[in-house]
Amino acid sequence: MKLSYDSWLQRMVRFAFGSVIPLVVWCSLAVAQSQPDQPELNDVHFHLTNYIQEGTDIHDFLKIMGTKVGRVALFGIPLQQEWSYQNSGDFAPTYYLQTDAPLYYYSFTDAYIAMAYRSLSREQRRRFDPMITGFNPADMYAADHIRRVLQTFPGVFSGIGEFTIHKEFVSAKVAGEVASLQNPALDRILDFAETVGLVVLLHSDMDVPFAKEGSPPVYLDQMKALFKRHPHTTIIWAHTGMGRVVRPIKNHAAQLAEILADPQFSRIHFDISWDEVAKYVVSTPEATRVTADLLNRYPDRFLFGTDEVAPSTQEQYLKVYRQYEPLWELLDEKAREKVCKGNYERLFDEARQKVRAWEMAQGLGPSASSR
Repeated sequence: MKLSYDSWLQRMVRFAFGSVIPLVVWCSLAVAQSQPDQPELNDVHFHLTNYIQEGTDIHDFLKIMGTKVGRVALFGIPLQQEWSYQNSGDFAPTYYLQTDAPLYYYSFTDAYIAMAYRSLSREQRRRFDPMITGFNPADMYAADHIRRVLQTFPGVFSGIGEFTIHKEFVSAKVAGEVASLQNPALDRILDFAETVGLVVLLHSDMDVPFAKEGSPPVYLDQMKALFKRHPHTTIIWAHTGMGRVVRPIKNHAAQLAEILADPQFSRIHFDISWDEVAKYVVSTPEATRVTADLLNRYPDRFLFGTDEVAPSTQEQYLKVYRQYEPLWELLDEKAREKVCKGNYERLFDEARQKVRAWEMAQGLGPSASSR
């Protein structure tokens, strides 16, 4: 039977829609399924090793990160817990609260982290931003230690820290001179960090342990003075100044907001790492709401971190992230993306570029291309 032109055209259209569209849909689904899972978070605060310099193999840690975590700021712990037989006998302490024996600075941690990082493939290295932390912040030579580490391991490090000035129970246990926010040695460190472009992750409690209710925070003014002396250094204040027994001061969020609103402190950021901090944030609906309001107002200035130490499972590693679920629910989409991922990428992408440029200017060669 001879078909009219109109009938023939209608059949061709039906054939096209019946075969091409399913093909397009199938191709779209295949493309979507072939894309790797997008990570939920980056981690600005992670210790690969513990207080006796033992920890998780970095290749095992990659498996723990899985597809949930994109990038991690990687460091050890700068302090070694001494095993004093006179103090604890055959009991070998692994944590600073388990003994009265002192802590001492353990500079080899930086070499250990660098070699662990270098054991990875080039693609795997892109997920880590190693940090230098094995220095004594009360030592005027500390900045020279940081320089030597960069010269010995070019193409590896992006920042310094986490290092500690004031920390409950820890500061008093460290052998030698007590660190201080007013020590010129700390100024030398931050000056050098600015010159190179290193991100600084600094732990210093805002107040003393078990402070009297209503009393002004002991170290807040000193911290602000330090920030003012180094307005161009990128500093992340760990835990927003809180600690295990350094509870949030009254009007803590207001104190942070005052810093965040001051243009003198435009390079100051805060991390909300550690389960000891999360417990305060999610302790009551009101505490969670106040924290969420602050993060929604200043979404560019906060970063998520776990502060986990040598985890063995993903469940353990992401415990703090899950603990913050009530907070995540109150953040707007833009703020949550920045706090959990975007701010990390912005700060550490900038640091990588600046530090690699400084290394090249020092004649340290093209090894920076290992990134």
